[in-house]
Amino acid sequence: MAEKTKKDLSPEESILSPYGRLRLKIVNKFSKNKGTKSRHKMVNYAKYGYMFLIPFFVIFFIFQLVPLIQTFYYSFNTYYKDGLDMVGPTFCGWSNYVKMFTDPTIRLGDFFANTAIIWICGFIPQIVVSLLLAIFFTDERLKLKGTKFFQTVTYMPNLVMASAFGMLFLMLFSGVGPVNQLFGTHISFIDDVWWVRGILSFINWLMWFGNTAILLMSGIMGIDESLFESARLDGSSAWHTFWHITMPLLMPIFVYVLITSLIGGIQLFDVAYIFTGGSGGPQMTSNTIMMYLYSLVTNAQDFGLSGAVSVFLFLITAVLSVLVYKTLIPNYSATKAEAKARKKRMNWLKNAYSEGGNENGAD
Repeated sequence: MAEKTKKDLSPEESILSPYGRLRLKIVNKFSKNKGTKSRHKMVNYAKYGYMFLIPFFVIFFIFQLVPLIQTFYYSFNTYYKDGLDMVGPTFCGWSNYVKMFTDPTIRLGDFFANTAIIWICGFIPQIVVSLLLAIFFTDERLKLKGTKFFQTVTYMPNLVMASAFGMLFLMLFSGVGPVNQLFGTHISFIDDVWWVRGILSFINWLMWFGNTAILLMSGIMGIDESLFESARLDGSSAWHTFWHITMPLLMPIFVYVLITSLIGGIQLFDVAYIFTGGSGGPQMTSNTIMMYLYSLVTNAQDFGLSGAVSVFLFLITAVLSVLVYKTLIPNYSATKAEAKARKKRMNWLKNAYSEGGNENGAD
């Protein structure tokens, strides 16, 4: 075959040297033969991630989702144990929910009040001490030594089991315990209403203030240091800086701590049960809502009523969590604010042009 003349060459080939045209010819030949098959397939690794998630979903489905559905189902059924016989499950509609609020033997309000008092008395010092520790450990001006050691010691109570704390304080504050022997007293702490509530609140504080301090520290360390430097240069006091810079930017972490602590307070069971021996303290004044629910399942074995109480607890927890979130988290959105400002500017320009047109027309 005769070699192509310059007139027969394509514009792409005309600018190439003979070696370049030969190379282009070889590349085109192989690309035409292989087509799209010459491309390498993209390896999809997402399937391996889903494979690792399968065990979690299996365990969640068997041990959490199925019992949760059963709880909702039993709450609308009469289902309890009468001697050696099981009665039900028989559909009864809203009877369990009505009984929960109308039966005088069910002191649901008292149990909620006990739980709220113990939680509030433990949470207030917890959040105050945790905030102070978080500020001290993250303040560059203090230049504290050994902060890592103190952070570790602060977090260590969170690693101890709640049942161990219950047994420890039951031994310490018993009638012949170390506390009475140390002070030479004979105080029956376990038989006093406010002593029992105070000790339970103290245990709750001791278990969780370290975890709360670590979370608040992470939130403060996430704030840009230039903001604090600007505040110091402007002469802002530490108190003013805390309330106008630190606390607003720390609010998402603070709300998370509040909601998780609220959920944990409603679920308070093991410490109170072990410390009071399952009796709920003197005159049932330390009987939490979870202790009452436990007695329904194990002693009364009324699965229908216990299901209704569980659903009610779920709804109360959800409502309180949403209420706290909507109340404390600011609703400010930079995008919405900019759109609102732009709309306001456009309306002002429109009115200005319309007024200018009317004046020119009048002239």
